[in-house]
This record gives sequence, C-alpha cells and structure tokens, in this order.
Amino acid sequence: MKSVALTIVLLTLSNVFMTFAWYAHLKTLNHKPWIAAALISWGIALFEYLLQVPANRIGYTVLSLGQLKILQEVITLSVFVPFAVYYMREPLKLDYLWAGLCVFGAVFFIFRSQLTQG
Repeated sequence: MKSVALTIVLLTLSNVFMTFAWYAHLKTLNHKPWIAAALISWGIALFEYLLQVPANRIGYTVLSLGQLKILQEVITLSVFVPFAVYYMREPLKLDYLWAGLCVFGAVFFIFRSQLTQG
C-alpha cells in the first residue's frame, strides 16, 4: 500500500508540472513565438519526467500496466479540472462530471478482479 500511495503522490506532482507545461503557455505566453513557449514547456516538462518516471517504476512493482495507466488518467483529470477552472478561468462544465464518470467506469473495470478477490 505504501508503494501505491507514493506512486499517487509522485504522479499527482508530475501531473501538476505536465498540465502547466502543456497548457499554461496558452495564457501566459500567447503573445510570444511558439518556439519560446515550446522551450519553456520543455523546461517545465523536465520536472514532470523527474517525478513521473520514478512514480511509474514504483507503481509497476504493485500495479499492472493497465492499472497504472488508468490511475494516471484519474489523476490527470483531477489535476486538470481545478487548473482549467482556477488558473485558466474556464467555466466549470457538467462535461467534466461526465468525463469523470467515464474514468470512474474505467477504474472499476481495470481494478474489478482485485475487488472481487477481497
């Protein structure tokens, strides 16, 4: 369980960097040449990878590859929605709830064998 918790923490931090690398330039660097945004995003993404690679290595010791990927998607949506609403000032949409329910379904199916063993 400790490995799963550490994986979740590292992936969450990694996703914060990833989300800023992928999307923050749309707000903060939209008047700069795209190459400047790309270089800055690569710099931010370095920190994402420094967290994501160990997270996946740790997680893979106790989770299957599919479970690790679905966990990543849950974390991505959990980080993205607050980022979109609070940082990018996008309106909170009901579509985020529907997307979350779809991801919840994916979580159920990818972890269901472990749920029924318990």
